[in-house]
Amino acid sequence: MRKIGAEIIQGQIVETEAYEAGDPAMHAYQTPTKRNAVVFGPAGFVYVYRIYRQYHCFNIVTDRNGLASTILIRAISLVQYPSWIDPAKEKLARVAAGPGKLCRTLKIDESLKGVKLHPDSGIWIEAPSSCRDASPSLKDAQSLETTIPADITQTTRIGLSKGTDILWRWYLTDSPAVSRKT
Repeated sequence: MRKIGAEIIQGQIVETEAYEAGDPAMHAYQTPTKRNAVVFGPAGFVYVYRIYRQYHCFNIVTDRNGLASTILIRAISLVQYPSWIDPAKEKLARVAAGPGKLCRTLKIDESLKGVKLHPDSGIWIEAPSSCRDASPSLKDAQSLETTIPADITQTTRIGLSKGTDILWRWYLTDSPAVSRKT
């Protein structure tokens, strides 16, 4: 979720990619730098960077202090158009389909790098209300099998020159908001 002024933009995450220490495609592949320091933890912070000098990419730090690990949010399916997006120019399902479009639509830029995910910071994640009451406890979650539901496709990451064989991209199979299906 994203809050800008009085407006709250809601959507469902429909496409992600994972990156971790030792991954040649990870910005923190070797050591911490000023640019990538936030990815070394703790979890729950925003990491934003630019690609091609014009598009931003929104990542969430996912591991403990000292261990580089992030999830790139590649696409979301919005509930409604933000007030600054012209509905005549793009279908709602495609307005945040891809990392650059997602950041443009949610007004995510490098000013959010290092911000904690929290409603007070204007950017956060919530489980759908239907999931909040049914979510398992931490103890139960640790014992769950790590199977991929049938409605989620797991594939290799896209747009990379290194680590191209790693199956760390997931997307909602039938979502029209996915940036690119394989």
